[in-house]
Amino acid sequence: MKTLIAAYSGVLRGERRTKAARNEGANGGSALSTKGSGRWGVACSAILMYTFCTDCWLIAVLYFTWLAFDWNTPKKGGRRSQWVRNWAVWRYFRDYFPIQLVKTHNLLTTRNYIFGYHPHGIMGLGAFCNFSTEATEVSKKFPGIRPYLATLAGNFRMPVLREYLMSGGICPVNRDTIDYLLSKNGSGNAIIIVVGGAAESLSSMPGKNAVTLRNRKGFVKLALRHGADLVPTYSFGENEVYKQVIFEEGSWGRWVQKKFQKYIGFAPCIFHGRGLFSSDTWGLVPYSKPITTVVGEPITIPKLEHPTQQDIDLYHAMYMEALVKLFDKHKTKFGLPETEVLEVN
Repeated sequence: MKTLIAAYSGVLRGERRTKAARNEGANGGSALSTKGSGRWGVACSAILMYTFCTDCWLIAVLYFTWLAFDWNTPKKGGRRSQWVRNWAVWRYFRDYFPIQLVKTHNLLTTRNYIFGYHPHGIMGLGAFCNFSTEATEVSKKFPGIRPYLATLAGNFRMPVLREYLMSGGICPVNRDTIDYLLSKNGSGNAIIIVVGGAAESLSSMPGKNAVTLRNRKGFVKLALRHGADLVPTYSFGENEVYKQVIFEEGSWGRWVQKKFQKYIGFAPCIFHGRGLFSSDTWGLVPYSKPITTVVGEPITIPKLEHPTQQDIDLYHAMYMEALVKLFDKHKTKFGLPETEVLEVN
């Protein structure tokens, strides 16, 4: 689950086309995409290209033919597979940290929802485990609710990888997809958007609880246009599983990161976890620190086809206040001192 820059031209073109969605605030996606999927997507593409040169070339031809007809499926919610979401490997993944999903309120199946997930962390492991698998029993805790974890649209341009992403209930984080799910897919849909996105990942480090939210209002506008309730969600421990080199504002390192974020869609982070065989060595295996994702009380949102800036600011302020209250209410339960303050940037 680690992603590098997409060496796949279609991905880069796809990310540029999603710039409008990012500017609207649906610009986070999960780290599953930004730091996890590219390698696998490039590998799958290479294997398919190799297949063209073997006696199995017909399989590759048939797949690409079918792919042409199936191209827009991700924009319509994809093909969720309960079998994939219930793979035993996800339970082992959950227990390693461990990862826990905490429900605080019921969600009505007659409504649609946008979950704001905070913080991004390096990998967004809590978002992936809780909402694109059944390891923490999200479907049992929220019966009748279909979670869709939003990730960078370019990943769905990669053959084979796109099939896996769709099977987990992962969708592109662009306006077309979100509009479809909130208006043409019935009710009971919950779209999980990592609001802070790449910018927030740059400040991810153990011991720090900070979110990039103050100027992220696009997700509120989307909620208003569709009358989808906003649900603040905070993942305690998300920043603890990796250590990162933090570049100061104005440094060359931060300049490079911001350029990547602007043109590619994600910011390259210099980070490390533990080694594969020893916790005393450096590697890419995350530290086994608890991650507890707390889903807060939904904020009822009216449906306004053309919300004004005043409307957006009002509900954005309500959302920020609800997120801070959620953090303050639960922080001491998960190892933080009473004096800990959530930094909202």
